[in-house]
Order: sequence, then C-alpha cells, then structure tokens
Amino acid sequence: MIVLDTHAWIWWLSDPGKLSLKAAAAIEQAAAKSAICVSAMSVWEFMMLVRRGRLELAMPPEEWLSLAEGLPAVRFLPVTNAIAVKSVNLPAIHNDPTDRIIIATASVHGGVLVTKDDVARQYTEVRTIW
Repeated sequence: MIVLDTHAWIWWLSDPGKLSLKAAAAIEQAAAKSAICVSAMSVWEFMMLVRRGRLELAMPPEEWLSLAEGLPAVRFLPVTNAIAVKSVNLPAIHNDPTDRIIIATASVHGGVLVTKDDVARQYTEVRTIW
C-alpha cells in the first residue's frame, strides 16, 4: 500500500508529468492492486490550495474531488486518534501539521509515502518513494 502526499495525489490525477519516474511506477503498481491511499488531510489541503488561489482547476473543486473519490484504486483514510497521537510524537523534523498528519498516516497504516518533500523524506518512521 502507498499513501500519496497531497502534491503527489494532485499531480497523479492532473499533471502526471510532474511525478518522478519512480513515483509514477509505484503509483501504477499500487493502482493495479487498488492499494493507493490518500489522507483526509490531503483533501483539506487540496481545498485550501484552491481557496487561496494556489491551485487552479478546469472544474469546481468539489467535482474534481468527487471524480477522485470515484476511482476504484483509491481509498481515503480518516484521521484517527492513533494518527493524531503519532503525528505529535514524530521527531520535530517537519513543523507543518498537515505534513505530520500525512506522514503519521503512512506510518500507522504501514504504507509507503510517495512524496517529493525533502523534509518528509528524512523521517525514519516511514519508508518514502520519489
């Protein structure tokens, strides 16, 4: 199972050329097994990017999200108490709470995190791909 960081999720669906070859291959393999996960925090971050004008779409964000939710290969993971606790107990490498939740999600679920984020890739609590 892989957990896509917010940018990896958005790029996979909207601009796959931005993915590294290794990330694209991992996503393709996970998609074949319906083993792609996205944290609910990525949905929040996605909506905030749109609201702040940092992400433009060809359709309303709710429609984009609905299409993303309909993909059979993707499962959305809620932020559980275990994930919240893990995110607080991670070493203080990353200060962004959203990223800490996403890292903790991958860690708690035993998934590999697909991320370009150099800081997130420093965590030993989770395996990463880029």
